[in-house]
Amino acid sequence: MRTFVALLLCMAALASRGAESAPLRLTQTIPLPGVKGRFDHFAVDVKGQRLFVAALGNNSLEVVDLAAGKRIKSIAGLHQPTGVVFLLDLNQIGVANGGDGTFKLFDGSSYELVNNVGGLDDADNARRDPKSKLIYVGYGDGALAVLDSAGRQKLGNVKLAAHPESFQLEADGPRIFVNVPDAKQVAVVDREKRAVIATWPMTEFKANFPMALDAAQHRLFVGCRRPARLVVLDTATGKPAANAELSGDTDDLFYDATNGRLYVSCGDGFVDVFKAGVGESYPRIVRLPTRGGARTSFFSSDLGKFCLGVPQRSGRDAEIQVYATGDK
Repeated sequence: MRTFVALLLCMAALASRGAESAPLRLTQTIPLPGVKGRFDHFAVDVKGQRLFVAALGNNSLEVVDLAAGKRIKSIAGLHQPTGVVFLLDLNQIGVANGGDGTFKLFDGSSYELVNNVGGLDDADNARRDPKSKLIYVGYGDGALAVLDSAGRQKLGNVKLAAHPESFQLEADGPRIFVNVPDAKQVAVVDREKRAVIATWPMTEFKANFPMALDAAQHRLFVGCRRPARLVVLDTATGKPAANAELSGDTDDLFYDATNGRLYVSCGDGFVDVFKAGVGESYPRIVRLPTRGGARTSFFSSDLGKFCLGVPQRSGRDAEIQVYATGDK
């Protein structure tokens, strides 16, 4: 009997240890009934635990309370919303709209429109520089727009060879790394000079859309669709350092420095998780099944959450799947 009890305790301990080590654990499924079409990019209000979801196909911005596990607001009447940034110091939400070429600001409490910047045809990804507070928006046939820290006026442009997709800002340096898939390159921008200072070719692995940055290890992670591949570039030289097999139709990619992982959401119906920081090896440790079309996501290191946008499909409502990443 004692042997049997000891065996049960051992099995329970092993099961618990296995659960604890899972890189992604589904903790919430938040329904978004009535939201149709595909999602684009997300942003988060860490203090308020709000997730802002650009529902591009639905022409709306969905505001989700992660703590309560429910949608609290849907801002309708947008025009193909794409990039989203949350301005914590102003409690405002900036939304880039590809359909009408605008960057709209909404009050973070009332959700009323407070400002509208036009002239940004095919506006896409948006980022805010944490130091200067300037806002960058990719748009048009090839440019990054530079907006003031309040997102109320356009200050200038950085010309690119073609339309930009994901881009990442160096925290302790002046560079911006930009995926420019139609030009088969990663452009390196000096944001002080507002000019391209280098281009790194993407000729073997193309259709480079998502991107993440590990500045400490000088590694840039690029998700490619043709063929499906995770490509790792050395940010000191621009040379390839590694590559790994990836699920198809990727659109978002995040680096988790705390756990040494990469999370890649892919429209083929998988989230790929890679181990990062082990020499030049980036093994895929999990290929998590999701739902076809679920290719956009967001990772918050502060909240320890990975949020996946799952579009309406086959009679099933759209939803946000929230995963714990093990560090919170």
